[in-house]
This record gives sequence, structure tokens and C-alpha cells, in this order.
Amino acid sequence: MLTRDEQERYDRQIIIRGFGLGGQDKLKKARVFIAGAGGLGSPVATYLTAAGVGVIRIVDHDSVELSNLNRQVLHWEGDIGKRKVNSATEKLRKLNREVKIEAIEEMITEANVSQLVAGFDLIVDAMDNMPTRYLLNKVAIEKTIPLFHGVVHGFEGRAMTIIPGETACLWCVYRGAIPEEKFPVIGVTPAVIGCIQATEVIKYIVGIGQLLTNKLLIYDGLNMKFTEFRLKKNPNCQHCGEPARSKK
Repeated sequence: MLTRDEQERYDRQIIIRGFGLGGQDKLKKARVFIAGAGGLGSPVATYLTAAGVGVIRIVDHDSVELSNLNRQVLHWEGDIGKRKVNSATEKLRKLNREVKIEAIEEMITEANVSQLVAGFDLIVDAMDNMPTRYLLNKVAIEKTIPLFHGVVHGFEGRAMTIIPGETACLWCVYRGAIPEEKFPVIGVTPAVIGCIQATEVIKYIVGIGQLLTNKLLIYDGLNMKFTEFRLKKNPNCQHCGEPARSKK
């Protein structure tokens, strides 16, 4: 049940067609896991907190650096040297005290990823490296938890939504290793992609609209274009296809 204050706080979204009090109650009961408190994690966490998601767990092991501040908007100059999860949690709790924010200072690894996401309804991939993204992809498939992927590079970004057992997964799209390197990024790009990820999360929880399932959305900020590519599950995918099932 929503309190009177919650009904007032979320009034403008409750009156959206198809949303209603029922949709807001679904958000209040939802538990969302966010991997990363950086450029993508900042807008995702901010807007899910503002929307009234019940429990948000943020996992990140890094500390705030000066070079983060052009894009990681939950962290300010006074936060340099602090753990990112603590800096982010401080701001998010001030934004909405009704939302429970859980901060975990850990690196996501093969050894702990299953335990970290246990009990959560959705996983948001706000990472900056493919090995960790693949760990999230595998655990999402194993536990049948929807995964919301975002990635940025310069003025370009990508987003897709993965429903295990139904849609193409990350390995279907990227199919293996991608060279890790220092990549360019301007803050507006993760702002756009993070907001798209948060939108997908909200739509999924509430049960409205069409999701980016079996689609890869490409954002080109320099030319202000959005392009959508259709995707298909790869039957030979190492994560969600026959090779993965045969290992069980």
C-alpha cells in the first residue's frame, strides 16, 4: 500500500495511462541490482530512486577520482577519495528517504556474483568492462533475472534488454572478448543511455510499453540519430544456447 505522502510524491507518474497506483506499488516492491556507480550507474540510480523503486543495491569497488567528474554526476569534488558506493548512497538517500539503498564495496567476480544478485528482481549492467558484463550475463541467464545492458564510447551509446530464455543475450551480440582500453566519453552520453536503461527497468516492473528485447538501440550523439538493430538468439551461444545447456 502506498502512503499519502507517496501518492503525492509520485502523482505525476501515477496519472500516466497504464501506470496508476498499481504500477507505483509494483515499483515500491521491486528490488533492483545496479552493477557500477559511475557514468551509467549515476543516472540509472538517480532516476530509479526518484521513481520510487523499493530496494536498490549498488555494487562498486572503486573510489572517486577527479577524472570521473565529467560524467559520474553522483560524485562531486568533495567526494574525491571516497568510495563510490558511499558517495552515491549519500546523495540518493537525500533524494528519496523512502527508498532503501544498499551499498556494497566489492569487485564483482565469478566467485561472488551469484551471491550479490541473490534475491533481486532485475540486474542493471552499468559496468565499463566486458569481462564483468559477461559475468552478469551468465548469472542473469542462470537465475532467470532480466538484465538491462548499456555501454558508451565518446558520443555513442548502446542499450538492450535481455529476458533470459526468451531473447538474445550479450554473448549472442558481442560473441567473445573485446579489447579493454581507456575509452573516450563525454558525460551527456551515459546520461542518455543510463536514462534509457532506467526507463526500460521502470517499464518492465510496471508492465507497460515495449521493451528493447531482441533489439540493440544505437545512439549517435554527434549526428543526433537513434538506430535500432534487430537481434536473434544464437542457438550456438556459449551463454544461452545449446553449448551452455549441454554443460549443465
